[in-house]
Amino acid sequence: MASDLIDTHKVDAILGLQTLEEVLSVGEIVSKAQIPALSLLDSVPRWALDRFSFLVQASPSQFAQMKAFIAVLESCGWNSFTFIYEDINSASTLVTPHLMEAIKESGVQMSNIVRLSSLSSFSSSSLLGELGRINTKPCRVFLVHASLEMGIHIFQNAKSLGMMERGYVWITTNLITDLLHTVNSSVFSIMEGVVGLGSSFLEHDSRFHDFSAKFQKKFKTEQPEEETNIPGIFAVEAYDATWTLALALSRKNMSGKKLLDELSSISLTGITSEVQLINRQSIASHIFQLVNVIGKYYRQLGFWSEGLGFSEVINDRVTYDTSLQNLGHIFWPGKPLHTPRGWSIPTNVKPLRVGVPTMAVFKEFVEVKYDHDDHSFTITGYSIELFEETVKRLPYYLPYEFYPFTGSYDSLVKQVYLKNFDAVIGDVSVVSSRYQYAEFTHPFTETGLMMVVPITSYHQQWLFVKPFTFGMWIITILFNIYNALVIYLIERKHSPELQGSVMNQTGILLSLAFTRTFSKNSDDVHSNLTRMTTVAWIFAAIIIGQCYTASLTSMLTIRRLRPQVTDYEVLKNSNAVVGYSKGSHVARYLEDVLGFKSENLRNFTSPEEYAYALKNRHIAAIFLETPLTKLFLAKYCKSFTTTGTTFRDGGFAFVRLWPFDLLIFMHCYLKW
Repeated sequence: MASDLIDTHKVDAILGLQTLEEVLSVGEIVSKAQIPALSLLDSVPRWALDRFSFLVQASPSQFAQMKAFIAVLESCGWNSFTFIYEDINSASTLVTPHLMEAIKESGVQMSNIVRLSSLSSFSSSSLLGELGRINTKPCRVFLVHASLEMGIHIFQNAKSLGMMERGYVWITTNLITDLLHTVNSSVFSIMEGVVGLGSSFLEHDSRFHDFSAKFQKKFKTEQPEEETNIPGIFAVEAYDATWTLALALSRKNMSGKKLLDELSSISLTGITSEVQLINRQSIASHIFQLVNVIGKYYRQLGFWSEGLGFSEVINDRVTYDTSLQNLGHIFWPGKPLHTPRGWSIPTNVKPLRVGVPTMAVFKEFVEVKYDHDDHSFTITGYSIELFEETVKRLPYYLPYEFYPFTGSYDSLVKQVYLKNFDAVIGDVSVVSSRYQYAEFTHPFTETGLMMVVPITSYHQQWLFVKPFTFGMWIITILFNIYNALVIYLIERKHSPELQGSVMNQTGILLSLAFTRTFSKNSDDVHSNLTRMTTVAWIFAAIIIGQCYTASLTSMLTIRRLRPQVTDYEVLKNSNAVVGYSKGSHVARYLEDVLGFKSENLRNFTSPEEYAYALKNRHIAAIFLETPLTKLFLAKYCKSFTTTGTTFRDGGFAFVRLWPFDLLIFMHCYLKW
């Protein structure tokens, strides 16, 4: 056909080529004849353009719709989806790398992928089998990238399996969405609730209205039996490509290589968008429309623009938003009142086997109780609540079962390595030696190992001099001596007893410095200056005395406490007995790191045992992880205290063998 056009009709260019087979066969012919061929296929492979130098992709690429799809998922809070695609030809699979690239830039993951053979080798039973398989998985969000004919088969079979009911989410790409205006009401009835991503063009532009009127008039004349005659995106893209080629041919002497170069230099605003060829490819689309199938037809929800977000319309004054909900209510399959959660309880998934220690000393973290009447276990505690709250925040269903384990914590961690448990939840410390059996999440408590010892009250010797500082005492003494000297100098002429030898006068002066303050006899004073000095002296003495009395009373009233031991080296060198929690790694730490002898270590199973042993001096100290230390001191703060340095310890974390989604989520959540 192409050869006939070139040889017989002497055409200067060829326009059309909507399939990859046409592109490859015609591309080789036009390259040899050096005649440009404009393809309306929006996904011409780059290798085909490089191989055939006169081949041009005139329709814009729609691969950016994968970013729009990821934006929809992120807006609705869906973290996983199932990708269903039809393997029509190599061009249909080109969307996959673009989808993976969009996924890498987000927190979304592809949980399943379903490859369907083309309609030529289609089998309804195999399609039912694939749909049944993915229906057993928890993911309920599906992206369909297939031809319209295959899409109809997919939704028919999905409806028969009950997969078009409430809780399911179906999103189609432009391969189906762009042709929805051509199907009848029976197709819409099986697709009700589907959201479609489609190509966008200026529907309200005057040029489109003119083109649409002419198109419908001619279409009715040539195809009177067809009910739908509204031009779609393919007609609009063909119109823009025709205009581009017509502008290039309108120049003089345009053919062959000159025509190809002229096509690359043309830039115009078409009905679709800006029309321009770069490296013989039309610039890619960055705006996509979203539609929602409701009842017997579909309605337009709005648009998504790359780098901007969602909007109801496209113009210069529009406001963009990252939330899909601002486009109005969306009718999902089953017409739920709220956005589906995107996952459901699978039919064949095994629950997560979670091991829980029964030997926890502090029941605030984890406690296992056995009900003899119901023959069941009740498991509570902070660790359990944290785990359950994390599961609630997951964007999909995760069943789990708790299994009590009696034994050391090292043995409990090893059960994960032996695949008896999938995870371990509880007050399990992060220890380097345990990494040979399992991995840990980020610690959810403070790290460190602390020493707790009894406290004792005490009063220091010479406590009576402590209310004043040394400088204050010196000032007080000098002040008394100075006042005594002043009185002595004033009264010596009037008092014979103040006269005599130097030794006698010195003794009288010192005696006067401390007795005059407390003297009640004022008749022996002869000078008014002495009386004034004495009043000031007594006033100052009263203030100083009251301050001293108050300070000393406070010191005697408040109980002064101090730890009986301040350094673990003292305990180790004196062969003192110390305690630790039974089954924990602390015993090994005390021996290998701190150097305690094994015979000086005692294990305990409750805080009450710790307190009793410390009060009765059966042990000199206990070593506990930081969170357990705080719990212990919250109950026994009047009798015990921490002392010494805080030793390095990994803190409490959850144990896992493989990095399955829940514990990765917990790792990030707890770290944050």
